[in-house]
Amino acid sequence: MTNYSPADCEFMARALQLARRGIYTAHPNPRVGCVIVNEGTIVGEGWHQKTGEAHAEINALRNASAAAKSAIVYVTLEPCAHHGKTGPCSEALIKAEISEVVIAMEDPFNEVEGNGLTALKEAGIAVRMGLMRDDAIKLNEGFIFRMMRKRPFVRLKMAASLDGCTAMANGQSQWITGPESRTDVQRLRASSGAVLTGIGTVLADDPSLTVRDKSFANEDMYPLRVILDNKLRMPLSARMLKLPGKTAVFCINDENRAALEDTGASIYLVAERDEKVDFNEVFAKLAELEINDILVEAGHRLAGSLLVSGYVDEFIIYQSPHIMGSQTQGMFSTPVWHNMCQRMQLDIIDVRRVGSDTRITARPLTTSEK
Repeated sequence: MTNYSPADCEFMARALQLARRGIYTAHPNPRVGCVIVNEGTIVGEGWHQKTGEAHAEINALRNASAAAKSAIVYVTLEPCAHHGKTGPCSEALIKAEISEVVIAMEDPFNEVEGNGLTALKEAGIAVRMGLMRDDAIKLNEGFIFRMMRKRPFVRLKMAASLDGCTAMANGQSQWITGPESRTDVQRLRASSGAVLTGIGTVLADDPSLTVRDKSFANEDMYPLRVILDNKLRMPLSARMLKLPGKTAVFCINDENRAALEDTGASIYLVAERDEKVDFNEVFAKLAELEINDILVEAGHRLAGSLLVSGYVDEFIIYQSPHIMGSQTQGMFSTPVWHNMCQRMQLDIIDVRRVGSDTRITARPLTTSEK
């Protein structure tokens, strides 16, 4: 087992801290941080800021300049070894005459997958792998999920009262939670590759699905808006079609596509399953579009369908301290569940206060293979 010193841990923790700066901007690339240390002193730092721009290692090497020679590099993800939008980082590290590279985790991307390690070792550079690996995995969970499962990580957000209601029976739902929770949702949107909802929500609420807080994301970094619209009923007057950012509509009947495409929306015709879009095809296409993670903001019917189909990887539930009573809608419509044995067991991984509300983060105990 590789031994790591307190200094090793300190420098990798700093690299992870740098990597987190890319949480709203690096998509669809992984968030990566890099620290270069010479004789116990940090001489260079870098992080991957935006896809198409320099990777973390390159930025750190530029920052370190000549001080990188014979230094130790701490990086949160295996350096790439292929030519993409930028050159291979492993090659740049070799040219800089680095003495050692400490890596948090291997890169699951099939054009890397150990090739970076091999290139470094063949050049005579010492390599240590696995320091703070779990932290690095958590930081890039969506990217890793897409590489391994060929679909995005699906995070379902719900706002509910203490008695589990998401709207009154007449559909009224503004506002269940407080302003602090709504700001927190902006952060979730900004860190996601896409925000997904159903046509029912579009027709009822005419949402924008943008990131209103510009401290999280600029207009050129808005998440993709994804609408599941079986019969392509999307109104040409929908607010989101006039706003910055891109909208993708998935349907099983595209007779009305021409007018909608004229607004700038992308239309995807997918297979039908139970008179609805096939979730598997939708998520496979979104993976092709390099969407790492999806934030679902939908009504109880779509939320229930995703739940029953096994496509929810994480729940984020904002629970407000009030009672809405009996003339209401619940969080999930699950008409096929009739017995206690069908209930889904959850692992509560985080509970915290957000303003006067409680935010609960949970995951299914049985991991879906879909």
